Amino acid sequence: MKSPTPEPYEARLTEVWAEQMPLTRAMGVTLAVLDEVQLEIRMPMGPNRNHKGTVFGGSVSALATLAGWSAVWLLLVEAGVAAHTVIQDSRIRYTNPGQTDVVARVIRPGPIEVERFLTMVARRGRGRIGIAVTVRDAAGQVVAEFEGRYVAASG
Repeated sequence: MKSPTPEPYEARLTEVWAEQMPLTRAMGVTLAVLDEVQLEIRMPMGPNRNHKGTVFGGSVSALATLAGWSAVWLLLVEAGVAAHTVIQDSRIRYTNPGQTDVVARVIRPGPIEVERFLTMVARRGRGRIGIAVTVRDAAGQVVAEFEGRYVAASG
């Protein structure tokens, strides 16, 4: 798979969030980085704080889920594959309380994983891929580690 040209995808991805996932607006989610290696999305602490003055765990989970979903969306769009994506299952481990804005980072899956995923979607109309997400605070401290399995179905 060739390297993506992120610029055209940035606007499309944020449009999808705004139109199809209105929660992202309430959470204040923004795209921070989108390049050939990674995807990062940022979430402010303000609207996502809990009663302890730290980032609400549910918001961290939603952010990580969205980051993984966005990475899968990007793989499909780059490949020209029309498919719907949902999360099948996930696991999150909260390591430290987030005391600032947070960033969820996804490193792009390797080419073998991507090829296997896209081949399954093409041949069977459905494919699965695992995505790992790390959520960090402004100081770089890990707030959560997330692993999700996403399913894409064509048609």
